[in-house]
Amino acid sequence: MLRASGILICYESFRPLRASTEHPRLYAIWPLIGSIAVKSGSSLAKFAYGRRLGSAALLADAWYDGVEIISGLVNLIALALTLYDPTHFAATDHWGGFAVGLIVLCTALRVVRDTSDVFMDAMPNQERIERIRNMALSAPGVLGVEKTYTRKIGLQYNVELHLEVDPNLIVQESHDLATRTRFLICEQLDGVPT
Repeated sequence: MLRASGILICYESFRPLRASTEHPRLYAIWPLIGSIAVKSGSSLAKFAYGRRLGSAALLADAWYDGVEIISGLVNLIALALTLYDPTHFAATDHWGGFAVGLIVLCTALRVVRDTSDVFMDAMPNQERIERIRNMALSAPGVLGVEKTYTRKIGLQYNVELHLEVDPNLIVQESHDLATRTRFLICEQLDGVPT
């Protein structure tokens, strides 16, 4: 939907280029400035909370606010140039609209890339997987980690480990060791349920 919007904005920006348009008025600046200020605060808050919670949806919404901020800045520059010299910069508004369309397209690609991993239950980055393995290896009695499976479900990570332990341990001791390792990982890593 975001990509379609970007394409439509690019198309609509140049469609009325040959038609005579009315020159903008100075008061058109104030809604742009207000929108940029409000969206900046909103975007910063969403980025902060989205990163802290690990929410792909909140981060995608923050990127959408970022597109609106950049769009507002591009429109503000185009409007200022048109107000400064309407004769020479009459088409600036159209070029500004085209630039906004390109920005929307680029942001759409980024949002799709970032959120598709979450929707496809992709493994987290290698750094996080290594951190989980190292935590498990730090548990007393764990000799090795054979396999590590991690995927994000909502705001939490589902972690599955195949631990290597002393083969002479009885089943209850092995189970207790696995439980201690699980609690160790849950205590040290945010987003892993107990």
